[in-house]
Amino acid sequence: MNDDDLIAGVANGDDAALRELFERHAPWLAARLRRWLAAADVEDVLQETFLVVWRGAARYRSQGNAGAWLWGIARRQGALLLRHRGPLLDVLPPVVATESGLAADPAQVAVDRVELAEAFGALGPDGAELREVSRLLFVEDRSVSEVAQLTGVSVGTVKSRAFRARRLLRAALGGGSAAEGGSR
Repeated sequence: MNDDDLIAGVANGDDAALRELFERHAPWLAARLRRWLAAADVEDVLQETFLVVWRGAARYRSQGNAGAWLWGIARRQGALLLRHRGPLLDVLPPVVATESGLAADPAQVAVDRVELAEAFGALGPDGAELREVSRLLFVEDRSVSEVAQLTGVSVGTVKSRAFRARRLLRAALGGGSAAEGGSR
């Protein structure tokens, strides 16, 4: 049975189809989610993802790729989880400290937050082109084409702004000067 048939089964209330869809897709979805979510959050996001699939399977249109549809749902559920926790600046330093094996020292976390806020200041004020592209791409995890559509610029412009933003952040965080091109 292909994915489209399984989703149609889910739309008709077939628990076995949902279970099969989960078994096929949960491992790779979890692997992708682990790139930007703490391991403890991945299971919650997967559960929410398949709950949304259960509720919204009837709206699925088989013109696209079922895996892409599932990833879009998982990505949105992960973004919602992070959004409910508050600004990225409050989440990022402890996650970085924990994943690097360092103890999350409250004083160091406070310093990291200030440094990160200052680094984002290098992108300009809220609403500035580079800051907006960074927010949409890296915080909201939108695709380049979505960001282009939302901002009203070309895909190439979005890519060049993202490149400049990464370069400025790297320099602001002490990883090289803004004039350096960096490696690709």
